[in-house]
Amino acid sequence: MKSIMVVGTTSHAGKSLLTTAICRILSRRGWRVAPFKGQNMALNAYVTATGGEIGYAQAVQAWAAGVVPVVEMNPILLKPQGDMTSQVILKGKAVGAVNAKDYYEHYFELGWQTIQECLNHLATEFDLLVCEGAGSPAEINLKHRDLTNMRIAKHLNAPTLLVVDIDRGGAFAHVVGTLELLDADERALIKGVVINKFRGQRSILEPGIQWLEKRIGIPVVGVIPYLEEVFPAEDSLDLLERKPDKYQAELNIAVIRLPRIANFTDFDPLESESSISVKYLSPRQDLGHPDAVIIPGTKTTIADLLLLQKTGMAEAIQNYAASGGTVLGICGGFQMLGQSIADPEGLEGQAGKFTGLNLLPIKTVITGQKIARQRQVSSNYPQMGLPVSGFEIHQGRSRLEQPTGEPLCYPLFDDINLGLVDSCQSVWGTYLHGIFDNGPWRRAWVNRLRQQRGLKSLPTGVANYREQREQILNSLANQVEQHLNLNPFLP
Repeated sequence: MKSIMVVGTTSHAGKSLLTTAICRILSRRGWRVAPFKGQNMALNAYVTATGGEIGYAQAVQAWAAGVVPVVEMNPILLKPQGDMTSQVILKGKAVGAVNAKDYYEHYFELGWQTIQECLNHLATEFDLLVCEGAGSPAEINLKHRDLTNMRIAKHLNAPTLLVVDIDRGGAFAHVVGTLELLDADERALIKGVVINKFRGQRSILEPGIQWLEKRIGIPVVGVIPYLEEVFPAEDSLDLLERKPDKYQAELNIAVIRLPRIANFTDFDPLESESSISVKYLSPRQDLGHPDAVIIPGTKTTIADLLLLQKTGMAEAIQNYAASGGTVLGICGGFQMLGQSIADPEGLEGQAGKFTGLNLLPIKTVITGQKIARQRQVSSNYPQMGLPVSGFEIHQGRSRLEQPTGEPLCYPLFDDINLGLVDSCQSVWGTYLHGIFDNGPWRRAWVNRLRQQRGLKSLPTGVANYREQREQILNSLANQVEQHLNLNPFLP
């Protein structure tokens, strides 16, 4: 099975970015290539055409490779949900929630068997796999149960790239230390080192490269510059590095950075709008006076709702909405906007019934059966008849509690279960992830904010974000290809 493995000295070293770039580079060279990550721990998820969940990063990598995302590209997805437990997604389907100890005891053998089955399936469909590791391959306390890094590299006998983030400092120590901690057969698979996020002149780094190559006996096959593109991230670490302020931004949108924020990739299309500054606010920060407030998805809706109430952010959002401010909730954020959320079985952790923000007349019950599916609907608001696509991932069922007489809210789409908007078009809620990917709908929604500020409306006849994503992927591949020698890794 032809393959390339990408591992990193640390988390956030750039494995996902490099894997994505390699997928696009090889696809443009004519390879039928697919991404693969055996086990992923992330709250950014995507739903495939068959209704299976995978890490969003693997979906982006599949798009970079020019192929349709499938569950075999990410056989195991772990979604942290508090109390040191994670929901286990196996081949796209939720199979339980366990802590780390129980996961190793109950899912390790099954997980490895599933990984091998998925690799065998992909081998029949593709010429070459680009496999991404997770964290570091040299975590001594975790190596015996590692399903992501060198176990897969050894199984595939894959030539392996070791990526290091030089921007954080200590890059040479990270490379040498990682290699020292690998077993001999693992180290033998490391065929090249990639120095990522480099700022400055290559000539200044050259003496260090020469020392490193002599010290480890492995070539440095790439020095990748610090890339500024907004790129879909693997985890919430990326939120700490995003620059919220844009010069002369006309609109300011605040996204509440919930402790278990999920699918914050929903907001990449908003960040791509040059006229919008997106700022991620901790629940403990002052809300201020943004043009809109977004409550995103979360893996632990009730726990994050209680934190909003404890910190005063819930009251701040309620006051903001009462003053005419625009509030939008997605998935768990949509549920929070309602009158109550009940979790009778304690599926998310704390059993009970809890008061919501009471901005939309809905009541939600958390159930054991998860809804995960792609959707294509037509909008009612802010403009009638716009085609809208996205996907659902939620365990809650929300019921409209509309009083008789004048309705308090209206269906956002032609499926009332997917979302609501109040009669003033100030409070919006939807279960649809990827809502802002839809260019005309996004612009129509943004134009409402612009009108409130007395700004001229923007054209709504714009392409969906996937076309802009294609440009980003091509730009990423172009820049990486200039600084990376892949020839030693290709059969």
